[in-house]
Amino acid sequence: MTDFSLQVSSLQKSFGRRLVFNGINFSLNKSCVFGITGPNGSGKSTLIKILAGINSPTKGKVVHTSNGKAILSESLHNYIGFVSPYLVLYDEFSAWENLKYFASIRSVPFNKERVKNLLEKFLLLKREDDLVKTYSSGMKQRLKFIFALMHSPKFIFLDEPTSNLDDEGKQSVYDLIKNESEKAILVVASNEKNDLAYCSEILDLKKYKN
Repeated sequence: MTDFSLQVSSLQKSFGRRLVFNGINFSLNKSCVFGITGPNGSGKSTLIKILAGINSPTKGKVVHTSNGKAILSESLHNYIGFVSPYLVLYDEFSAWENLKYFASIRSVPFNKERVKNLLEKFLLLKREDDLVKTYSSGMKQRLKFIFALMHSPKFIFLDEPTSNLDDEGKQSVYDLIKNESEKAILVVASNEKNDLAYCSEILDLKKYKN
């Protein structure tokens, strides 16, 4: 039985007088893939950052639980993996150095064997010692997945996960989604049909403006 959950209650977000969304409620009580979609500007990235504990809602609450107990905000980073096109990597570091550094500043475990396996899955093992500034945009996107997954998080948030990826890179992401959905809660924000095809439930933000 799943020992973690994500509970979302009466969620609202506004920027000044502009209402982004209102009245969002859902519960995820087992490993799954949950989708978020909507027109550009509807708040997909805003919502997924709130769900990941990066931003705060205007009203409502998000509760992550483990073994029936709410996870404290100061411990949430140990349970969360987050991927987004706007996350920044250090170009003057190698891939391996980036991963070790981010694990250190986030105080999450750095399992060398798991990291090596992820580098191989995302076709970066032979480039692990190369500076990130030599990477293509697609390679950088794949490295962000390794950063998100290296500590085996229970909640994985993917914002436009296949952005900048070629077909081979996209397939790596879809394989990851299938594998991780057996042991984690994944939330995918996207308008790409192929991304959303893996979701068991999809929330359309255009319904939450009022």
